[in-house]
Amino acid sequence: MAHESISTLLDLSDRTIIVTGASGHIGGAIARTLADAGAKLALQYHHNADAVNSLVKESNAIDGQLLPVQADLSDPEQPQRIVDKAIAEFGSLYGLVNNAGIQPVTPFDNITTPDFAQMMATNATGPFSLIQCCARLWSQTPDMHAVVNIASIEGQQPAIGHSHYATSKAALIMLTKAAAIELGRHDIRVNAISPGLINRDGLREAWSDGVTRWENAAPLQRMGTPDDVARATLFLMSDAAQWITGANLDVDGGMLARPMW
Repeated sequence: MAHESISTLLDLSDRTIIVTGASGHIGGAIARTLADAGAKLALQYHHNADAVNSLVKESNAIDGQLLPVQADLSDPEQPQRIVDKAIAEFGSLYGLVNNAGIQPVTPFDNITTPDFAQMMATNATGPFSLIQCCARLWSQTPDMHAVVNIASIEGQQPAIGHSHYATSKAALIMLTKAAAIELGRHDIRVNAISPGLINRDGLREAWSDGVTRWENAAPLQRMGTPDDVARATLFLMSDAAQWITGANLDVDGGMLARPMW
């Protein structure tokens, strides 16, 4: 096999990718990074059309190809609609980034059954349905395809007030592994990324004690950035990771490497 340069391996030119939750700070960074690598993007959002339209306008200024798609991922009819719109716009579909999610903070005793169901519907069932829709399409082609699920280190180490969120992310990590072993025969790679604490505007001011505790505890002594997650996504989505599937990459500054006692 001829040696390929890393720039060639990371090139996503003419590959169409669905990115969910594209209106958020992590989703926006993922969209920019994949677009910079040449990808055509179908950008799912739920409420914040302005954020996604801003991404589209920004990308169009540099000849990008981005399609906004409004959808509620807790609605079982929506995943197939997203796939269909991506195919109708771009003619093909290479990859999927399941980034959309919700993260309310609620004490365990106060979580209602509808709260729990909504969390699972958005953070686990929605990604499952999208992977299934894509896999049904991709299993009919001989080409390699890739899925990246954005999970959380809380899927392995829960935090107080995040019981239902942590449970949903643990489910997403296991979904990643289960899908990888069954879809590999179709050359479909499925991997996850588990971010730690990711900085956003106002976080330090709103949760100064938590940020300080994180920075003191993390081996790399800082919060992550959306770009940290986006670059990991690019790697797993690209041909540089073509023999990686079923993996969960912790992008957490080393926090989970710390001893727990």
